[in-house]
Amino acid sequence: MRLAVATICPHVWHEGRWWSYEPFVLEMSAWVGLFPSLTLVAPLEDGPPPQMWSPYADSSRISVVAYRRNRGRGLEQQTTSPLELPRMVWALAQAAWTAGALHVRCPGSIGLVGALLGPLLSRRRIAKYAGQWQDFPGEARTVRLQKALLRSRWWGAPVTVYGAWPDQPAHVVPFFTSVLSAAQMARARQAAGARAASGRPRVLFVGRLSRAKNAHVLLGALGRLRGEGTDLPCTLVGDGPERAALEAQAAELGVAAVFAGGVSFDRVLSFYETHDVLVLASESEGWPKAIVEAMAFGLVCIGSDRGLIPQILGEGRGLVVPPRDVEALAAALRRAADPGEAAAIRAKAAPFGQRYSLEDLREALREVMAEWW
Repeated sequence: MRLAVATICPHVWHEGRWWSYEPFVLEMSAWVGLFPSLTLVAPLEDGPPPQMWSPYADSSRISVVAYRRNRGRGLEQQTTSPLELPRMVWALAQAAWTAGALHVRCPGSIGLVGALLGPLLSRRRIAKYAGQWQDFPGEARTVRLQKALLRSRWWGAPVTVYGAWPDQPAHVVPFFTSVLSAAQMARARQAAGARAASGRPRVLFVGRLSRAKNAHVLLGALGRLRGEGTDLPCTLVGDGPERAALEAQAAELGVAAVFAGGVSFDRVLSFYETHDVLVLASESEGWPKAIVEAMAFGLVCIGSDRGLIPQILGEGRGLVVPPRDVEALAAALRRAADPGEAAAIRAKAAPFGQRYSLEDLREALREVMAEWW
């Protein structure tokens, strides 16, 4: 049975293989393990692929039906125009009619189309909501509409969401995501077991350098600690529209910050091995993969009090702060620099993060689809 997948992740045909954003490719490997082939309804770009992209292991099992072409670079895509909707509908219908099942990934423009039309196109369907399932201030109306559609009887099929939330219909299934293989998880256990306490922890940020990720708040907190005589080194992994402004801010504050840019996933794992504290205090998060990965590697994680993060970092597994609160984040970094408190957090966090792997994800998806289909 072929699976049609509706996604906002752009794809590139390069050197005889399909390429896309590496975390998406890694997650799709779980689906490739369940279906003989995938048809991806996705944006298409000319090559070469940007940094942080990787090829599919077997592109012969992948085909792409494009609903837009060359409307940006990498994940920097132009806003969807209403004039694009007919092409999106046609691409989704074309893929769904030739596949035995449909997987719709939300939020996103193609996710909204898929949530509206999916019940008309495929009897076997499953959706994933990759954002924060709980409503939050400032959330776009189109995003709330997607959640309303997926909760409704109209969709009437499994929807995997991050975390267990009260008063949800039976077809909304609490779930997780991992892009760590079993071998990489073994690497994480080794790193966590060998980690030693440090009074001057090395701070890490992994994520897109956009305003919503609040890397500027992290630099502000590090600047405040530097003013108190505590100068913590920091590495920011990722790229985005805020990079130039963040580099200027770090220089102005005198913060010892290294901007690593977009790197491969294996390189991200190397940063987990060489750093002590991860900070990701975003405005909103669904399942913050960087936090759970860093927990598996034994880092002390600091996240925002939004979405699922308080559940993940609760019960002493990490530290939670309000987003955009420089002083609260500086206070959390002071706690993370205490060797005794850091060791207590790591002891609870690492086993939690190490529960999830790509192989576990594949088997959990198999169980959900077997139950509903």
